[in-house]
Amino acid sequence: MASQGAQTTAATTTHVDQRPKSLADFDPPQKPKRNKYAFAWAMLASMTSILLGYDVGVMSGAAIYIKKDLKISDVQVEVLVGILNLYLLLGSAAAGRTSDWIGRRYTIVLSGAIFFAGALLMGFATNYAFLMVGRFVAGIGVGYALMIAPVYTAEVSPASSRGFLTSFPEVFINAGILLGYVSNYAFSKLSLHLGWRMMLGIGAIPSVLLTVGVLAMPESPRWLVMQGRLGDARKVLNRTSDSKDEAALRLADIKEAAGIPQECNDDVVQVEKRSHGEGVWRELLLHPTPAVRHCLICAVGIHFFQQSSGINAVVLYSPRIFEKAGITSDDLILLATVAVGFVKTLFILVATFLLDRIGRRPLLLSSVAGMILSLATVGFSLTVIDHSHVRIPWAVGLALTTVLSYVAFFSIGLGPITWVYSSEIFPLQLRSQGASMGVAMGGVTSGVLSMSFISLYKAISIGGAFFLFAGIATVAWLFFYTMLPETQGKTLEEMQVLFGNFHWLRDSKRKKRNTKLFGNGDGNSDGSSNVQLGPVSKPITN
Repeated sequence: MASQGAQTTAATTTHVDQRPKSLADFDPPQKPKRNKYAFAWAMLASMTSILLGYDVGVMSGAAIYIKKDLKISDVQVEVLVGILNLYLLLGSAAAGRTSDWIGRRYTIVLSGAIFFAGALLMGFATNYAFLMVGRFVAGIGVGYALMIAPVYTAEVSPASSRGFLTSFPEVFINAGILLGYVSNYAFSKLSLHLGWRMMLGIGAIPSVLLTVGVLAMPESPRWLVMQGRLGDARKVLNRTSDSKDEAALRLADIKEAAGIPQECNDDVVQVEKRSHGEGVWRELLLHPTPAVRHCLICAVGIHFFQQSSGINAVVLYSPRIFEKAGITSDDLILLATVAVGFVKTLFILVATFLLDRIGRRPLLLSSVAGMILSLATVGFSLTVIDHSHVRIPWAVGLALTTVLSYVAFFSIGLGPITWVYSSEIFPLQLRSQGASMGVAMGGVTSGVLSMSFISLYKAISIGGAFFLFAGIATVAWLFFYTMLPETQGKTLEEMQVLFGNFHWLRDSKRKKRNTKLFGNGDGNSDGSSNVQLGPVSKPITN
C-alpha cells in the first residue's frame, strides 16, 4: 500500500511538473463548447439575483399606489424605495463570513429563505412602519444573494467561459426588473388597497422555487479545498472543466492559493485555520499587499461608478422621469417602464456572449462612452421640455429614446462587467470578503442616490440631474481606463500577477511598442493588458 501511494504521488507530481503555464496554452477552439454542468449550476445560482431585480422593478410602480393608499410624502417614498440598498449592506457584509462558514450553496439557500419572509411581510403590510419592516428583512436576503451568486459562479466556471457565466447574475437582475414592471402593469387593474400588496407579496413565490433548485447544485470547488475536502473538489472540477488537464491545473492552483502542499492528494487533508475565514479582514484592509490593494480599489471603484452614474435613478424612478418628459397617462407610463425593462434584459443577453470574445476592458470602455453621450442627451432634452410651456414632440421622443439607449449601453458593459470583474480578481482567501466590500460600496451609493433623487432633481432640475450623472460617468471612464487591466481568459489564481503594478498601463504600452519595433515571440500579449502572465503556482520538485 505504501509503495502504491508513493507511485501515485510520484505520478501526480510528474503530471503537475509538466502542466502548461496557463489555460491559454490549451489552444481552445474558436467556438468552445459550453460545459453543461457549469452552465446549469451557474444559472441556478445566478437566478437568486432575480429577487433583487423584481424588488427594484416592482417598487418603481408600486410606490405610485402606496403613496396614494397610505398617504405618504415624497420623502417617505424616497426612503421606502431606496432603503433596500442600505439594508442589503448588512446581508452582503454577513454573507462573506457566512459563506466561508456554511459554504456557498447553503448561503444561497439562506438568502432565498430570508427574502421569502420579507416578501410576505411587505405583502401583508397594513401601514408604512409594517412595510418598512418587510423591506428590512427582504434587504438582508437580497444582500446575501447579491454577494454570493457571482462568487459561486466564478468559482465553479472554467476560465474559457467565466465571463459568460459570471454575467448571469446581472442577466437575472434585469429579468427580475422586467418581471417587476410587468407585475406593476398587471396588478394595477386591481383595487388600490389590493394591487400594490399583490405586486410585493407575489415575490415570495420565486424565492421558494429557487431555494429548492439550489439544493441540486454541488458546493464550490474552491470552498471545498478551503475545507480540505480535495476529493469532493476534484469531482466538481472534473465535471465543470473543459478537460481533465484543465481540472488538474485548476485544482493545483487552488491548492497553492489555499496553502495546501501539492504532494497532498488525499481525499481529505488538514488545512490552516485561517482558511475558514479568520484574519482575512486584516489582510484585506489593514495590511494589504500592493496586489490586494489594487484589487480592492478596482472592485470598490467599479461598484461605486456603476451606481453613481444614475442607473437606479432611471430604474426606480422611470415613471417620474417619463412624467417629466410629458407622458401623463398612468398606463402609458407603466408601459414605457416595461420598455426600459425589456431593453435592459435584451442587451444584457447580448453582453453575455461578448464578454469572453471581446474582453472586459474594451466592452466596459465602449459601454461607458455610450452612457456619457446618452445621459448628456437625456439632460438636454429634459431641460428643453422643462423650460417649454407647450408640448415639444421631438424633445419627448428624444428623451424616451436616449433613456432607452442609456440602459442599453449600461446593460451591455458596465452592468454585467461589474459583477464579473469584482468576483474574479481577488485571491482565494480574500474572495468572499473582497466581493462583499464591492457590493457594500454599491449598496451605499445606490441607497444614497435612491433616497435623494427626488430631492436632487427638485434642487437642480431633472435635466441638471442627468448632466450630473454624465459628469460622473466621464470620471468613471477615466478611472476604468487607467486602473483596470484585462482579465479575459485568466484563471482566478493567475489574477494575482495582473494586479499590484499601478503603472501597468504605461508598461503595457511600452511593451506593445517594443513588440512592434523589435518583435517578441513570448506569446504573452493579450492586446490591452500586456503584463506578466507567467505561472502562478510554483513548480513541484522531487
